[in-house]
Amino acid sequence: MTQQHPVSRFLLFIVLLYSAALPAKILLKGNSEGMTYQVEQIADGFSIPWGLSFIAKDRLLITERPGTLKQLNLSSGAITPIAGIAEVVANGQGGLLDIKASPDYATDRWLYFTYSKPQSDGAATTLARARLENNRLVNWMDLLVTASASSSGQHFGSRIAFDHKGHVFFGVGDRGERDNSQNLQNHAGTIMRLNLDGTIPKENPFSGQANVLSEIWSYGHRNPQGLAFDKARNVLWEIEHGPRGGDEINIIETGKNYGWPVISYGKEYWGPFDVGDEKKAGMEQPFKYYVPSIAPGSLIVYQGKAFPKWQGDLFAGALVLTHLNRVKLDTSGKEVKEERLLEELEERIRSLAISEEGYIYLGTDSGRILKIVPAN
Repeated sequence: MTQQHPVSRFLLFIVLLYSAALPAKILLKGNSEGMTYQVEQIADGFSIPWGLSFIAKDRLLITERPGTLKQLNLSSGAITPIAGIAEVVANGQGGLLDIKASPDYATDRWLYFTYSKPQSDGAATTLARARLENNRLVNWMDLLVTASASSSGQHFGSRIAFDHKGHVFFGVGDRGERDNSQNLQNHAGTIMRLNLDGTIPKENPFSGQANVLSEIWSYGHRNPQGLAFDKARNVLWEIEHGPRGGDEINIIETGKNYGWPVISYGKEYWGPFDVGDEKKAGMEQPFKYYVPSIAPGSLIVYQGKAFPKWQGDLFAGALVLTHLNRVKLDTSGKEVKEERLLEELEERIRSLAISEEGYIYLGTDSGRILKIVPAN
């Protein structure tokens, strides 16, 4: 084995130390609610960073849609590949999707994933969990391979949220077949609720009913792309793609039908015609809808200390309209106003996470990891 000269090792140490101490690249500065913020680039070179999850103050796990997982050390800037990911079908909108550390990660060490799992008839959105040991995932287990298999590359969903009461939620899109969303004998077009170990809660709205899948919590969704539990308000928020117009933010309630494709505020891709009606008895109206579409990629409820005037607000990454969408809510949970941030970057914002300090981290389809911090 070739020995490295002590002087070379010392120089390498100095280079690494100096590199880690270099100031972050500031991309822009802005102001919101009287608070000045700046956007910094902290890493680059990722392949569609679909999901972000902190496992320590300075450790960020990042899923890449083609099927890889990496750990970013925020102190040193080092990027480490993580082995042990299951085989994924990286087709169209499918691949390795969301990642969330368990609410009890400090003690149980579970990481939850959604991904498109190979099936004989295509691919199905699947919820799984595993533990991280020595840069490798171990004890990988699929908790639910959803009844959503299709050869289509469309509308896999899928985001994960926890209610901190022992349940995990995740969503699947209609897989490009609109009628799936009103069919309770498949999981496509639904939000599901499971216990953290993958078993079905007895209190689920359709548990034990004939011809209905017991994992379903709500249905009538087109393609859920953001899911966030609001601990302060005890509300599950969801954001989904409409067709041409009609992206929706919804408050998800047990057993409710959110209407797709019977009701929508969007139009057909092939002409200036409405998709269904705007309202129908027995179907829920969105909390908010967007015309034209912003094409949401993610959703968080801001619950941090760095930006006190954003407390409790909703943030969604926008893909087509390339911005960070902020919906300001009052104390009762009603919309006060909408604000579009970071438009100057012209980035498709795919993923969002909040650090222990209250900084907002963003993953972009161009492969960058950014963060929003109070301006110096």
